[in-house]
Amino acid sequence: MTVSSSDPTTAAPGRPAPARVILVSGDGGTATVAAATALHAARRGHRTLLLAADDPHRTLDSLLGTRLSAQPVEYAPGLRVARIDEQAAFRQALGAVGDRLKPVLDLLGADPLDPEELTALPGTSRLAMLRALHTCDADLLVVLAPPPAELTAVLALPEQLERYLARLLPEQRQAARALRPLLAAVAGVPMPAEWLYEARTKAAAALAEVRAAITAPGTSVRLVVAAEAGPVDELRRIRAGLALHGLRPDSVVAHRALPPAAASSPDPWLAALAARQRALLDDLAAELDVPLLVSTLPEVALEEVAGRLYGDGDGPAPAAPALPAVEDRLAEEGLLVWRIALPGADRADLDLVRRGDELVVGIGAYRRILALPSALRRCTVTGAALADGVLAVRFAPDPALWPRG
Repeated sequence: MTVSSSDPTTAAPGRPAPARVILVSGDGGTATVAAATALHAARRGHRTLLLAADDPHRTLDSLLGTRLSAQPVEYAPGLRVARIDEQAAFRQALGAVGDRLKPVLDLLGADPLDPEELTALPGTSRLAMLRALHTCDADLLVVLAPPPAELTAVLALPEQLERYLARLLPEQRQAARALRPLLAAVAGVPMPAEWLYEARTKAAAALAEVRAAITAPGTSVRLVVAAEAGPVDELRRIRAGLALHGLRPDSVVAHRALPPAAASSPDPWLAALAARQRALLDDLAAELDVPLLVSTLPEVALEEVAGRLYGDGDGPAPAAPALPAVEDRLAEEGLLVWRIALPGADRADLDLVRRGDELVVGIGAYRRILALPSALRRCTVTGAALADGVLAVRFAPDPALWPRG
């Protein structure tokens, strides 16, 4: 996605971010589900943008019968479509720091790269996707997003970068800017340049905007699975990873399911296949605490796919994630219990480490560092348990730190 001021995907100054963001992620059916979702929203009267953030083989282009570019084009009334332009996003990002890099390049005797020489670095498109969550000019943004594991890592990135920024350039040290000349004279070493503090302030503001868009009540993930696969165990791990970072899917879409009539087919092979698939979908529905939407074969026009999934309504509403909460059990057991909702988590995949005023929580491939509430910082960990999708960490007051009386 081009991020120049002339790009229609970029909201005008003062314009609010999209009220609704749907990140469609999953297997090979994501393009169809994303396109049908966007078309349905537009027909319901929402000013919609469909953004291809992960479509290297232009599946969405073939599906829509149009070549997507960074410049949004109208596909249907109320619906515009576009794709992220990695090269343009990288050139814009590098151009923003070009003036700062020039003195360094001059010092090294290196010539700056021409725009034609620049090749986007890995991850550029993901950063552009994060930026689009709060800058695109639309009421509803539907994103053809990366696969679930990568999407979870991308959505966790702003929080991680904020943490690194706070450690490398703490906010408190900005007070040293006024004393920089004096400190440099006393210490005999140069202090960081003013532009470094300015860059830190801008970066912190940008990360805060992205995090606000990710955690906004209108932002949700819509997971897509193949109906014949029935990936219950895989979905559990995906949901646990999303929950660890405060996210929750609003629904799961099973695509390419056999029609109900197939179960009564005179062909015994087809009837048996339909019965097995129905059993897989029943197991999947029983596992979920969000709606399971089913799109059946044969594959038809996007309007019909949208009708099968959403009917006459707007579709699933975003589900509010359960925030960590401290339960006071001091009177009964002398404990405080920190409850963290992790639906789908397996105890065998769980890893917990107390690190100062933080708790490091790992679930398989996912990991997050959580700051402890102030009361728990004066406690010691006495145990933990995972039951019914909730991690309960027990804390006992530390006599040396707990207020007397």
